[in-house]
Amino acid sequence: MRTFAYTSLLTDGHLELALAPALTPAGVVQNPGFFRGFAVYPQVLSRGLLALADITSTRYFNYTPVAQRDPVLSAQRDRLRAECFSACNGVYARLDLLESGFDGQIELGTTNVDIGKELRAALTQIKQADKLHVNIGNDGFTATPINKTDGNITHLGKRVHERPVQMPDRWVRALGNAAEIHHRMNPIFTLNGPQAQAFVASLPSATGKAQSGWLIYSPTGVKLTPRRSSDAAFISGLHRLSAFKRLLTNITGMTFYMAADGTPGALMAEALLPGGRLTLSLTAESWQGYSGEGSLLESLAKQEVLEDAESICSDLAFNAAIDETMFERQWDMSKDRIQTALGLLAVSGKLGYDAHDNAYFHRELPDDPGRVLKDNPRLAAARKLVDAVKSIGDHRWEVCSGDVDYPVFYDPAQGVEGAKCACTWYLNHQNSRGPCKHILAVKLREEQ
Repeated sequence: MRTFAYTSLLTDGHLELALAPALTPAGVVQNPGFFRGFAVYPQVLSRGLLALADITSTRYFNYTPVAQRDPVLSAQRDRLRAECFSACNGVYARLDLLESGFDGQIELGTTNVDIGKELRAALTQIKQADKLHVNIGNDGFTATPINKTDGNITHLGKRVHERPVQMPDRWVRALGNAAEIHHRMNPIFTLNGPQAQAFVASLPSATGKAQSGWLIYSPTGVKLTPRRSSDAAFISGLHRLSAFKRLLTNITGMTFYMAADGTPGALMAEALLPGGRLTLSLTAESWQGYSGEGSLLESLAKQEVLEDAESICSDLAFNAAIDETMFERQWDMSKDRIQTALGLLAVSGKLGYDAHDNAYFHRELPDDPGRVLKDNPRLAAARKLVDAVKSIGDHRWEVCSGDVDYPVFYDPAQGVEGAKCACTWYLNHQNSRGPCKHILAVKLREEQ
């Protein structure tokens, strides 16, 4: 998943999206073919890809345009999913193109898709009434121009072009943290088509001033206020939703999601489109990136999680919606063990979470057995401190780290949410960004 043999191209009503080598049920495929047919909603496809390109090339915190990255594309029989992060890693975006938006068969696999500058410029020219033939893959391309009536067939020769795909390692780490955060979200309120379009039209541009507050629904639309009320969603950096403007006239509704416990934090906005959905998820603060959330640390500290995850991973088949109850029956595991194992698979990049379907979905990224510890240095540090943990009774512990003994309170009945430590990390963040290494070390020792 590191190079493109050819570049993406849009010509004469035909869109060819170049793919890097893909991971599929048959293994690595150098020249994958994910779809070949017609787009039922050409403008939704083109504008959705443009919105992703906007996001991946934008640093929303202290706005700066940067070189773009190539979205991760997953083909799952009944849909195509394209995912990316903003350059600041504070915005996660996912474009779900459903089977109803295509006239043809979607295959299986995960790879990167090329959206270069030339393609971006060409996509802006697609209109609602246009017909668009789509070829997603590099298996050659023979097309019949839609806008000609003489019946001639145009054969497009192969283009020799190779460009490196720089998928940042932090994207894989961020995908895992985003999945865990999305798993804890519930819908807050939903807007109909005119309300959603009015809200998107009122959004500031990506270069606008960061605005924060509570989004409150009313029959006349959505208002941003500094005070909380029932069924309100907190947002930090309203301008980070500006990519929705690309699809303003295509939006048929919108749903907002927030943490189930109602505490201010990450926010997700999902726009409904003909034949698809565009989802934007924002971190709790404009300056904060998904790769630093640390939301999976408690789950990853459990000893049996590696074995459980390995068992479940053997049954993944690029599912668009994973049936957790099936794994419970098949592997005779409790719901908690299944959730923990799925969390580990998410941190390795193998799973994402779709709040609309309320289910995990399967994607495959290049495997790195050491990624869990590499991407979670607090967990690696905690494992080194396990032997330095000493119980002093009544759920109180001391952890010797360097030349300092850190007092820790940890009650298994309360979990890490009720744990306390005297270290600098805890004093700055408490447990809002995952537990500190001393609390994790105590948890590991207690479980031993």
